[in-house]
Amino acid sequence: MIWFLLYLLLAVFIGLLYHGIHRKVIARIQTRPGPPIWQEFLHLLKFSFKQTWIPKTASQLMFVAIIVVVIAIWVGGLYVLLTGGSLMILFAIFLLHKITEHGLGLSSGSPYGKFGAIRSVISAASEIPLFATVGAIYMITGSLMISDITAYEAANGPLIIPAFPMAIAMYVIVLSKLPYNPFGIIEAKEIVSGNKTEHFGVWRAGLETGFSIKTFVLLATFVTIFIGALPLWLMLIAMLVLMLTMSFICALTPMLSPYDAVTIQALIIAFVVIYVVITGVIL
Repeated sequence: MIWFLLYLLLAVFIGLLYHGIHRKVIARIQTRPGPPIWQEFLHLLKFSFKQTWIPKTASQLMFVAIIVVVIAIWVGGLYVLLTGGSLMILFAIFLLHKITEHGLGLSSGSPYGKFGAIRSVISAASEIPLFATVGAIYMITGSLMISDITAYEAANGPLIIPAFPMAIAMYVIVLSKLPYNPFGIIEAKEIVSGNKTEHFGVWRAGLETGFSIKTFVLLATFVTIFIGALPLWLMLIAMLVLMLTMSFICALTPMLSPYDAVTIQALIIAFVVIYVVITGVIL
């Protein structure tokens, strides 16, 4: 398991680094100097040594346990990805993350956290139909095992060409999980930090660690599924390029309202479902 622990440390490091690059690119596009790219490492260290508390209004067990769950599910997602496991499990982990977003907001008892929790439920309505993406990939490759999908790509070329609509849908989902994205209704400024408002100190450091692993897993999953298995150095470059395209979108697109965000995502999902139905009929 030493190899997995090394990959886990790499995932945390790359996730934090890419978050810093993401912020820097957004700032430069918006003609601001922006923070240094290592700012997220400084945040993690800062939160690790700040005073830690649990609000009186919080559900104490849930307030702490939800952080452990966030880290655990994305560590599990990383393991599934590295071992070539089932794509269904990865999507199940993604749906579990939606539950943690909801629980994170409710656990503090803060009205801002509750607003973020409610918005996480609203946004989930447009993301659950992503299972249509899984169906389309299965129709093309005949398997939902990541190892089989990469083997298919090695023999037939990247899936991004025959499964382009699914790539767009997955692209939007990954985009919606990056900081400062136009779909970031859960942590919008009008509700302070949304579902993370009351989590500070060591609790926030744990959340940032989990979110850095999440970013690594989502970017790596997109590249693996739609481009193929790559050497580690090339995988990291492909993930960086993917994230930079999203940084441009985040920099140039204003924050959408909750209903607009859900509507756009739902339209993309509807497009994918129509594509899957038509493809299934033709096949």
